[in-house]
Amino acid sequence: MPVTGDKIVEFISSKSYRPLRIRELARGLKVRETEYGSFRRLVKDLIADGAIVRIKGGRVGQPDKLSLKIGVLAMARKGFGFVKPEDGSEEIYVPPEDTGTAFDGDQVLLRVRPRSRGKSPEGTVVKVLKRLRTTVVGTFHRARYFMTVEPDDPRVGRDIYVHHNDELSVSDGQKVVVALSEWKNPMMNPEGEIVEVLGFPDEPGVDILSAIKKFNLPTEFPPEVEKETDELSLDIAPGVLRDRLDLRDKITFTIDPADAKDFDDAVSLEILDNGRWLLGVHIADVSHYVRENSEIDREARDRGTSVYLVDRVLPMLPEGLSNEICSLKGDVDRLTYSCMMEITKTGKVSKHKISPSVIHSRGRLSYDDVQEYLDSGKPSQKLKSLTDSLDKMRELAEVLRKSRVAKGSLDFDLPEPRVVLDKSGDVVDISPRPRKESHRLVEEFMLLANKTVAEHLVRLGLPTLFRVHDVPDKEKLEGYREFAKGFGRDFRFTDPPKPIQISRFLKKLEGSPEEGILNEFLLRSLKKACYQPENIGHFGLAFAHYLHFTSPIRRYPDLLVHRLLKEIKNGRYPGSRIPTIKRLLTRVGEHSSQRERIAEEAERETVRIKQAVYLSKHIGDVFEGIISGIASFGFFVRLTKFSAEGVVRLSTLTDDYYQVDENRFGIAGVHTGNSFSLGEKVFVQIVNVDLDRYQTNLRVIGDNPPKGKRANKRNIARRKRRR
Repeated sequence: MPVTGDKIVEFISSKSYRPLRIRELARGLKVRETEYGSFRRLVKDLIADGAIVRIKGGRVGQPDKLSLKIGVLAMARKGFGFVKPEDGSEEIYVPPEDTGTAFDGDQVLLRVRPRSRGKSPEGTVVKVLKRLRTTVVGTFHRARYFMTVEPDDPRVGRDIYVHHNDELSVSDGQKVVVALSEWKNPMMNPEGEIVEVLGFPDEPGVDILSAIKKFNLPTEFPPEVEKETDELSLDIAPGVLRDRLDLRDKITFTIDPADAKDFDDAVSLEILDNGRWLLGVHIADVSHYVRENSEIDREARDRGTSVYLVDRVLPMLPEGLSNEICSLKGDVDRLTYSCMMEITKTGKVSKHKISPSVIHSRGRLSYDDVQEYLDSGKPSQKLKSLTDSLDKMRELAEVLRKSRVAKGSLDFDLPEPRVVLDKSGDVVDISPRPRKESHRLVEEFMLLANKTVAEHLVRLGLPTLFRVHDVPDKEKLEGYREFAKGFGRDFRFTDPPKPIQISRFLKKLEGSPEEGILNEFLLRSLKKACYQPENIGHFGLAFAHYLHFTSPIRRYPDLLVHRLLKEIKNGRYPGSRIPTIKRLLTRVGEHSSQRERIAEEAERETVRIKQAVYLSKHIGDVFEGIISGIASFGFFVRLTKFSAEGVVRLSTLTDDYYQVDENRFGIAGVHTGNSFSLGEKVFVQIVNVDLDRYQTNLRVIGDNPPKGKRANKRNIARRKRRR
């Protein structure tokens, strides 16, 4: 029987193992000579994946035994980076000179150095195991003897040397896409070949196209996916409905943004004879149409999520599915997967039923429609037949919210920019996006459905893909506690911290001037949520069990959960499927988490681009802002009106010599006592906007900066003494 990869790793992981050459390893595992070729290839695949490592003399060993760790490198703009090891151990700092030939986002093999007393662990990149990016977007520059591309992403850190491409005509200053060549020597700059010319930065559409290419986002579906989509039909024949809950008589409707085209969730609510609520959350049954390992499925799994850019949506599924066949449009029958929950007056789910279903939506409502009714009590013509349901939903949503918050669920209400574009893509307006009661109403119902489905699968003891949020690091919360002290706020927590402690602290901040900045910095102190088969709970929501079930049109994990639910027969999965399911969960979890992070970055980038372009039309104008960050070169200010950030450089503060607090809480003048602190309100003037880097430069209004409180300077000095 051929030796498997798992067997090789198990053998190398044993306590008695010492590093062996591949031939010696084959003898130790009793590999036949006829199987040696395939065995050698398998070992090399394991080395490429980082499961085992090759050391001096061609020997192989286990990473942990050799002070080696595997993880993804997160680079900072200044050239250093951090690696979070895959084994869950402590984050490792990588100095600029030790990043080797790794780029931001690469999976790397890291050699960990002995820790100096009181310092974080440090490491050196030994090998790049897997490249995140194969292309780089940047600005082309032609010198006398060579050509380079300056990357748009400052975390790349090196200019790319490019070769002449006879097939492409490129001019100095144009945005281009470079295909990277293999980079082996960190003493040399990386090289590549220009494969696409995007145009000059100020040409219409080039800004967003550059961002799309930068994050390597797909803009079109392969022909085989489109062909498979064209062959699908609604398929709601009597045979299809045989094993489904028929909910077409329920008063069901969707509530979405006014410009939405894909409707993947609908809701219904009624009062039972026992006085309890019966809440129905009905989700588009994408799994009925998208079969596992079909062309559509493989493409959706690869994309992981829909990406919502400032001017377009890059969908996970083709529009024929997302906007038509699966979309829960009004006044038509649609196949769904429903979570029906009987809820007590205290907000507890006493019974539930999760089943494939069919609904007939009574209407497509927008958040604005619903909010207008909730505010005025006067329904529009569209809402007249639905007011009874909306009144009940409002009452239930409030009960659910209070119950959730009472248990420690965190509710950050940070401002998000709303960018309005005209048909040509120019910015018409930017303003903070309001978070209305109508949004919260839908959010509460989706949270409850996700939680209920997770508890259902946990109760059955079946593996699934959870949405988890780990407990925050004590060190980061300690840093936040010091930060909060500067605002006169006492933040206390236990070890390990509990969500209710943070929730109560947030409650105390409500309505205070420092609420926004303290909320934002607290959010930065928490870990990121992700997908994985190991259930560690969701700290931020204070839920012991949570997953994503409610958006299979735009998130692949939700689609996977729907499939798993359908596989359950008599309370269990088919025995033969469990090993396959477990492997699939790990793979999909890691990939979906990565794709989610990329999508979020891309979305923020395109908003930042349009903000910068819009602010370039306001040179010389003065706006109010909040100091949102301190850096060695100055401080960042978030303009309240636009939720956009700009930078005030120390060089523009000419009244004094300013020193930056080593904890980055503020800056203070050496002689005048003027100071600027995080969270402080300032008035700034837009000096200029760099449209190559989309960076807005500001200055504090007046010949001299406003006098800061000397107490701020004392706070900065006191923080230094505590260090």
